Amino acid sequence: MTLPPHAPIHEPIRRTKIVATLGPASDRPGVLERMIAAGVDVVRLNFSHGAPDDHRRRLAEVREIAARLGRSVAALGDLQGPKIRIARFRDGAVDLEEGQAFVLDVALDGEAGDAGRVGCDYKALADDVVAGDRLLLDDGRLVLDVAHVAGSEIHTTVVQGGRLSNNKGINKQGGGLSAPALTDKDKADLETAIDIGVDYLAVSFPRSAADMHEARERLGEAGAEIGLVAKLERAEAVADDATLDGIIEASQAVMVARGDLGVEIGDEALIGTQKRIIKHARSHNRAVITATQMMESMIESPLPTRAEVFDVANAVLDATDAVMLSAETAAGDFPVETIEAMARVCLGAERERIAQESGHRIHEGFSRIDETIALSAMYAANHLAGVAAIACMTATGYTPLIASRIRSGLPIVGLAHNPVAQRRMALYRGVISLPFDTSAMSAGELNDRAMERLVAQGIAEPGDHVILTRGDHMNAHGGTNTLKILDVGDDHRTG
Repeated sequence: MTLPPHAPIHEPIRRTKIVATLGPASDRPGVLERMIAAGVDVVRLNFSHGAPDDHRRRLAEVREIAARLGRSVAALGDLQGPKIRIARFRDGAVDLEEGQAFVLDVALDGEAGDAGRVGCDYKALADDVVAGDRLLLDDGRLVLDVAHVAGSEIHTTVVQGGRLSNNKGINKQGGGLSAPALTDKDKADLETAIDIGVDYLAVSFPRSAADMHEARERLGEAGAEIGLVAKLERAEAVADDATLDGIIEASQAVMVARGDLGVEIGDEALIGTQKRIIKHARSHNRAVITATQMMESMIESPLPTRAEVFDVANAVLDATDAVMLSAETAAGDFPVETIEAMARVCLGAERERIAQESGHRIHEGFSRIDETIALSAMYAANHLAGVAAIACMTATGYTPLIASRIRSGLPIVGLAHNPVAQRRMALYRGVISLPFDTSAMSAGELNDRAMERLVAQGIAEPGDHVILTRGDHMNAHGGTNTLKILDVGDDHRTG
């Protein structure tokens, strides 16, 4: 969260960040500004919907509003990925009954579906399944067991029936579909993401680190500053720790995408998997977003359910960096109220003692100097009375990211001259991103100017301690090598 340079912080500082998806609801006059003012830290541009010009227009409006409000708001572009769907029915929908036979025919005309069969847009499906496999349609609402495969026809028995309408998604329980993570549409959208200047790009359905490496290669030099987010929604991506850790290490952040993931691994396994993903992401110094149906009832209701309150709070207590809203803010009736409710729940959960205690890497060695400084600063701050904040002068945002892996009730202030670094830090748990242009400052006055910035924001006041990290050479990547404990109000000039 950031505020204008001379607007002090009067309310408690929320550590968990809020990602909000943009869409028709946020396009209503005045709504987007109210959403950002209510606490949105990252906006999500969903490339599954809308044209490139829609995303360009929305992001330009976000940047204008954020600059006017003194906020650093990051932009997350979200690629559609290989969403595997059935084709269409002649009459728009059919009703399937338990025990009946039903055929998925990848060679059938896309508009010719009926009560006995339907086409499929993923032509390799007949090669990816065998007798005994279980297919889940429409986010698991309908269940089909594969009886046998004959050429283009997948013959199934309906285990759980219901109404099936056009273009519903197909998942294979346990994973194993061979569709590539990047489709032709994704490759075109990737160019759009570079062109409009997103800060993060989410890759849907990666199976392994190789999919993330391919996305990075396609971004190339033009997209070198875009952080990649792996959406974990395939069973094989979380099947073992080696695969999961490989995907995490190949990304700058990960998303617990609980919709498709829950369908593939089963809801009973989802809660443990969510906690495992968050733990692994934090141990590898990566940001993590928890997503899907977090406050879904607020699409049509001005208040969340108690279950949704507990769901969001549980993710906060697990130390997720961010919680994400989808249709709630893109298409719902109460987008601003949803953000306000989510912010209240996050703050409530963060007051719990467990949210402020950490044993992160306490028994591990360090290999990097900047990492050692960042973690030492956090442990010092958590154990020294009178500390108001941890301030990190940073060129890239890496030191605040490392510091934010440790639970704390204290704000971490990222002081950066680079707008890209400022926005990237908007995703990190507990980090307040502030512009701090050091180009006209002498080395001797840096510390005093930093303290003045914190006082102006209302983060610290005279008599407080502030733990400051910086490098001998400002704006150098990986150059943080100094930790100082400063008293606000004292003269800290060294030149």
